[in-house]
Amino acid sequence: MDDSHILLCEDREAVRVLTLNRPSARNCLSMDLMGALHGAVTEAGENDAVRAVVLTGAGPAFSSGHDLKELTAHRNDEDRGRAFYAETMGACSDMMLAIVRSPKPVIAAVNGIATAAGCQLVASCDLAIASVDARFATPGVNIGLFCSTPMVALSRNVSRKGAMEMLLLGDMVDAQDAHAMGLVNRVVEADRVVNEAVEFGRRIADKPSRTLKIGKEAFYKQLEMPLEDAYRYAAQVMVENMLDAEAEEGIGAFLDKREPNWPR
Repeated sequence: MDDSHILLCEDREAVRVLTLNRPSARNCLSMDLMGALHGAVTEAGENDAVRAVVLTGAGPAFSSGHDLKELTAHRNDEDRGRAFYAETMGACSDMMLAIVRSPKPVIAAVNGIATAAGCQLVASCDLAIASVDARFATPGVNIGLFCSTPMVALSRNVSRKGAMEMLLLGDMVDAQDAHAMGLVNRVVEADRVVNEAVEFGRRIADKPSRTLKIGKEAFYKQLEMPLEDAYRYAAQVMVENMLDAEAEEGIGAFLDKREPNWPR
């Protein structure tokens, strides 16, 4: 693969595979690549033919994080780069939120390294499959730039102590340790990582679509609530879900001992 198209798109039945395609730059997240990914995730979320999204990287890396060359080039701006840095961090946060807020499940297929904002990207996805040689890090502390925005996603996926160890030491974490920490769901051989993620997507695609949308939105909303508020909110979601045609069909099929015929 070359870098002529920075984001590749392939549909495997109902699963859309998006491939970060800057292999010569370890798929670092330039403004252009973040914009392309944001747009592609949004489009997939609005496309009824797409039921799940797989995100992976071309070449030996998933993503090495922000494009430091692009950021450094703006140090000579009149404001020493402040406006561009604010624009970049805002664009990155918006892109990560687009993944979280997408009505379609997004699955990371992690090949090679996922560092800094690349690790943040993995943590922002709903599920993650890692190759046995995948490695993860938030190494900004080693170059004087604490991984503050990656910290947001990381701290919502792993334990506090685990997140702080990654953030304070900046060391690489191998795939098995990332699995033990809860950063990834599965570890597979490198040649299977994308296919395994697509298979996850295909299994999800067989589930009722509105139910998935309701559930994903509720999952992330309740995480930010106090316990009592979370139960109150989740109870309201369950009531509305019960009234949906998918729940009516699914429960009816279960009671009738037949396969459900999901409304489309």
